[in-house]
Amino acid sequence: MKRVVVSLFLVLTACASTAQSTKKTAEAVEAGAYYPLELGTVWTYEVKLLGETRQIEVSTTRKGDDGYVEDSTGARFLVDAYGVRDQKRYLLRNPIAAGTKWTNVVSVSSVESYEILAVDQPCDAPAGTWERCVVVESRNRVQEGTVLVNEMTFAPGVGIVRLSTVLESNGKQIPQSTLSLMKFTKPAG
Repeated sequence: MKRVVVSLFLVLTACASTAQSTKKTAEAVEAGAYYPLELGTVWTYEVKLLGETRQIEVSTTRKGDDGYVEDSTGARFLVDAYGVRDQKRYLLRNPIAAGTKWTNVVSVSSVESYEILAVDQPCDAPAGTWERCVVVESRNRVQEGTVLVNEMTFAPGVGIVRLSTVLESNGKQIPQSTLSLMKFTKPAG
């Protein structure tokens, strides 16, 4: 069950909702600054999904020859000149500026649309409070009139601190899941 929840979390991170921007652009900060991939980094999240609340721990475990860093769930991430990506999609793209948009074609029937909604925002989670956070929304049409919307909040040097998923259907928003960072540990040194 833990692997299913973690896998669902990774799928949900591919999508995101709305927030207000107080500044137009972050001061020349690259996407990689918002997703640390040092080996030994550990995130503990509280996940609320399907009426259940549980905690999951995710850690970076190894770096492949191709530059991707694998985490304890088997997911693989890379920071390149364009941004932060997994094997199918960019989660955060440069430039880090409100209004930056991109799309990810993850399969023949699935196209995800992303937009940076806010930059330089304060944000918080049970693990702490941060400045200069970035809020990203992704939208994925599930079927006619139904869209899965995710909102991800990234803190610099930390990664995803919050994620919420809603299903928009026939003008209604139906909450699906939330994820909140409970604890974050970077490797010593």
